[in-house]
Amino acid sequence: MTETLRAACVQPSSGQDQQANLDAAADLVREACAAGAELVALPENVALMEHRTTLVQASAAPLEAHPAARFFSALAAETQVWLLAGSMAADAGDGRIANRSVLIDPAGRTVATYDKIHMFDVDLPTGERYRESEAFQPGGEAVVAETPWGGLGMTVCYDLRFPQLYRALAHAGARLITVPAAFTKHTGEAHWHVLMRARAIETGCFVIAPCMWGSHSGGRKTYGHSLIVDPWGEVLADGGEGVGVVIADLELSRIDKARAAIPALAHDRAFLTPADTEQEPRRAAG
Repeated sequence: MTETLRAACVQPSSGQDQQANLDAAADLVREACAAGAELVALPENVALMEHRTTLVQASAAPLEAHPAARFFSALAAETQVWLLAGSMAADAGDGRIANRSVLIDPAGRTVATYDKIHMFDVDLPTGERYRESEAFQPGGEAVVAETPWGGLGMTVCYDLRFPQLYRALAHAGARLITVPAAFTKHTGEAHWHVLMRARAIETGCFVIAPCMWGSHSGGRKTYGHSLIVDPWGEVLADGGEGVGVVIADLELSRIDKARAAIPALAHDRAFLTPADTEQEPRRAAG
C-alpha cells in the first residue's frame, strides 16, 4: 500500500449548461494534475446544477451512456489520475433515478459507484425548501472501494449528518472517505466544518470533501470551502470561497497513529436501545 497521497478537491460553480460545466471542471482537474495530484475529487452535481426536477431527471442516463460519466472517464485516462466524479443523475435501470458518485481509475475504468442514501428533504429557517426525493430515489448500500491507498468509503453531501454510515465504512475497511457536496451556504456556515472534522475523528480516516460554490438556478447558493481533513481532525486544506483547487499531501501513517491513540473503533459494543427495552415484556411484580 502506498504510504503517501497527494489529494485535490476541485471547487467549481456549475450552472445549467452541462457541457460548459464539464469543460470548466476539466480545466480545474488538469490544474490539479499539473500540481501533482494523484486523486482528484469533484463535487456533487458537478455536471448540472438545476433546480427543476423534470430537467434533472431528463438529464439522467445509464452510466455507460451518460455524457458526464463518459467525459470524466476520458479525462481520467488523459490525465492518468484517480478521479471521483462527484455525483450525477444516473438511470439505475429499474425505473429509478439515482444521485450517483463514480470513482474512476487512471485507465478510465469505473472502479466503484455509490448511490446517495440520505435525501435532502428540508425546510430551512431562511425559507429555502428542498425536496431531493422528488428527483431521486435513495440508495441502499454502503460502498468501500479498493485503491492504491487502501479502502475508500463513498458518501454524498447530506450523508454527512448520519454518523452511523461513516462508522460502518470505517469498520468495513475505509481509510479515506469522500464527501462530494453541494452544501447550502446557510447550513454550510453553521455546520460544514464541525461535521466534517467530527466524521474524520470518529472514523480515524482522511476525509476528502469537494463542495460546489456560488449562486445557482432557483436562487440556491452553495458554500464552497472544500475540505481535506486528517484523522485527528486537523484541516489540511480549505477551499474558502470562489472557484479553484485545493491540494494536500496525506501521510497515511496518520491513520494508524490516530486509531492507536484513541482506539474507539475497537471499543464498539452492542447495546439495547430504549425502543428495544420498551418491547421487552414487563415482569410481573411479586
